[in-house]
Amino acid sequence: MTTLAISQLKRYVRQFCHEVSSTAKKPNPEVVTDLIKNKKVIKLNIGCGTDYKRGWINVDNNSDNNIKKLDLNWDLRNPLPFADNSVDFVFNEHFFEHLTIEESEPIMADLMRVLKPGGIMRVAMPDLREVVKAYLDPNWNKKAFIKQFGLEFVQTPAEMLNMNFYWWGHRWLYDWEELQRRLKERGYNKYKKCSLRNSSHKELKNLETRDESRLIVEVTK
Repeated sequence: MTTLAISQLKRYVRQFCHEVSSTAKKPNPEVVTDLIKNKKVIKLNIGCGTDYKRGWINVDNNSDNNIKKLDLNWDLRNPLPFADNSVDFVFNEHFFEHLTIEESEPIMADLMRVLKPGGIMRVAMPDLREVVKAYLDPNWNKKAFIKQFGLEFVQTPAEMLNMNFYWWGHRWLYDWEELQRRLKERGYNKYKKCSLRNSSHKELKNLETRDESRLIVEVTK
């Protein structure tokens, strides 16, 4: 292949990638415009998967191609298409444990960017301490989650523990101490620990769909 042909191919690839990327980044204008036009509370359900919440803008990159209803197909490695200080609430469940620490920092910063002053991000995830408790429990294989998730094939508590770290795309598990550490390092000092499906804000009540979401925090901008 000549140098000219290679140059033309590279140019074509760059143009193609730009077009695909631009298409993927376009939000559903009807959903976003309707919420803003009617001056409703703006709420983002981040990494929503198949959990479509009415009244929220449901955001996911649909990497498994299994989401039937989605408002915004978005790769969160790119800044969200919302202005600074424009969103009231952000929610995510079982999202941040799928990111490395290096990946989570800019994404969390962008979620905080779009929040209005006084806006709240609610984060729900599995608690590493609960995972370790199950590992240390002699009756670990009788836990409800074993049958619930079809894990009867697991033979030892060590196997179960390692699966929590490495299966399902997990990259970093948190306990309360670790989560507080990362929040403080990033300059987020207004936060409080919450219990499953409970909040002092009606918009953030009864959001969790998974009983194993045992580590929950609300971070205020």
